[in-house]
Amino acid sequence: MPVKILMVCLGNICRSPLAEGILASKLPTEKFLVDSAGTGSWHVGHAPDKRSISTAKKNGLDICNQKGRQFSRADFDTFDYIFVMDSSNYNDVIHLAQNETQKAKVQLILDAIFPDENVDVPDPYYGMANGFDQVYKMLDEACEVIAERLIAKHSE
Repeated sequence: MPVKILMVCLGNICRSPLAEGILASKLPTEKFLVDSAGTGSWHVGHAPDKRSISTAKKNGLDICNQKGRQFSRADFDTFDYIFVMDSSNYNDVIHLAQNETQKAKVQLILDAIFPDENVDVPDPYYGMANGFDQVYKMLDEACEVIAERLIAKHSE
């Protein structure tokens, strides 16, 4: 059974689809499954934002087939690791947790490169187009560290 990782942002159309695509590209698919979700329901069933798709494509990733979905309590049972993009997402997800085991699965994604600094991945939705490139770089750096840790921990 693969190790399951969930990326979470607000709407599941900008940051978490990029994070899903980036991390999935760094992990062996036979051992790991990466998905994404949003804390809000506005974009359920929608493809990622065109700017996320374009940024991913520029970096050799195809995230076109992803569909937005909303985070649910059941995700705590399904996923082994839950990475959130910012402190607001963290609080929303932790609020749904029913015990300490579930809470322990949740962490800020940028803690991988900025331990204990509570650094947020900025939401590029309302910003300039290059905001998506900046977000991609941050997520790529964090996902590189996360992938190395996961492979080391779960290799047989």
